Amino acid sequence: MKVALFVPCYVDQFYPQVGIATFQLLEKLGVKAAFPAAQTCCGQPLANSGCEREALPIYRHFVDTFHTYDYTIVPSGSCVYHVQKHFDKLEQTPAVQHVRATTIDLIDFITQILEVKELPGSFPHKVGLHLSCHGQRGLHQANESEITPVRDGHLRRLLASLDGIELTELNRNDECCGFGGTFCVSEAAISGRMGHDRVQDHLQNGTQVLTGGDMSCLMHLQGIVRRQKLPMKVMHAAEILNGMVL
Repeated sequence: MKVALFVPCYVDQFYPQVGIATFQLLEKLGVKAAFPAAQTCCGQPLANSGCEREALPIYRHFVDTFHTYDYTIVPSGSCVYHVQKHFDKLEQTPAVQHVRATTIDLIDFITQILEVKELPGSFPHKVGLHLSCHGQRGLHQANESEITPVRDGHLRRLLASLDGIELTELNRNDECCGFGGTFCVSEAAISGRMGHDRVQDHLQNGTQVLTGGDMSCLMHLQGIVRRQKLPMKVMHAAEILNGMVL
């Protein structure tokens, strides 16, 4: 199986340890991922700002970079969703169709393609899981509260397999954090309040480590945690699953 790793812009620039953890985790699972040096961006920031026409060359470059791989693995549900759903703006050549079908979130690759249901290791902390909107409602990685009260999902099951971990039961399990890409810039006050509400839910229910599969949401929440000097760590799920120790 020939796979590539795509590292989102904000991970590359601000959280390189998440890209490293993703690569190492894949290696531990027997997957040797290539890292094409030509990769740049999936084009989501421009499209979110209403400039999707200007993003089309970026879309084409993404396809040119990754179309020869069986899978393109991404530690970010929002980037994956963007490639799958927004690259319909391109002429649907075989290369474009292949990239749209085979660009996959890290957790989905582990659980659906590798069919890994549990991982070895321990993480003796109380962990709060943030379900990103793109991952949950776009990629259907977890149950939705308006459909069923059962709290379940791919990442929740992987985390629960670690020894010593306790998953936080939140009052509002799958509420948006307010990041929303450029929404947090254009509607900063609303975005900040939504993020504050999410953090407070975790704080009230004893979360020690806040995690998720999308670093963009976690970046937004981490900013609130840091500014308020709250007793909470923020980590991407790849870091926890890779065996990082606090």
